[in-house]
Amino acid sequence: MARPRSRKAANRQRIGFWRRRTGRLTRWVAVIGVVVAAIAGSRQSELFYPVDEPFERALYRHWSDADGDCQDTRQEVLIAESLDPPTLSPDGCKVISGRWYDPFTGATVTDPGGLDVDHRVPLSEAHRSGAHRWDAARREAFANDLSHPDTLIAVDSSANRSKGDGDPLSWMPPALGYWCPYAARWRATKQRWELEEDLLEGWWIDAVLATCRGLGRPLGP
Repeated sequence: MARPRSRKAANRQRIGFWRRRTGRLTRWVAVIGVVVAAIAGSRQSELFYPVDEPFERALYRHWSDADGDCQDTRQEVLIAESLDPPTLSPDGCKVISGRWYDPFTGATVTDPGGLDVDHRVPLSEAHRSGAHRWDAARREAFANDLSHPDTLIAVDSSANRSKGDGDPLSWMPPALGYWCPYAARWRATKQRWELEEDLLEGWWIDAVLATCRGLGRPLGP
């Protein structure tokens, strides 16, 4: 007759069982994570979104001086967004000081040299979202768009460079309070310029905006 197992032996057996199950689960999670990361890293490549011609920044001429006043697009954005009247160079062509609020980080910046003028929808993202079919004039118009305040925005240069060419699924601002306006303005900018959202990008923005509405968070300024 088999001797009954002790409580300690039964516990050891259960622990061993769950360790084996957990080990297998961990391996599967790791595999899935690698696959998702690989897809996320390549989903916006030309492999998935073929373009008429490879992206080059030179295809999107900027910064232009459309009105011929010697202030190019970058300077126009810095002047428009400065919280205080900006100081200009003696020839009036360049901003040399001012005060700017960066919504990406929540910081205030006084040195224009520490700011980038960010394309809300990065040029390469626009390119693979449909701008690869545009002519040179429309590309330049997009790259220097002053017709709407959401297309271009002055932000901390390090935050802008961490964004790179990522869409909202790949990158969101460090300031969590700006997530709702950021997602809403990204989508609005793409719609204004008739640019496409890829499937995962669209799902993510839908989820962010639904959460914002559910929490009563403003989508505006």
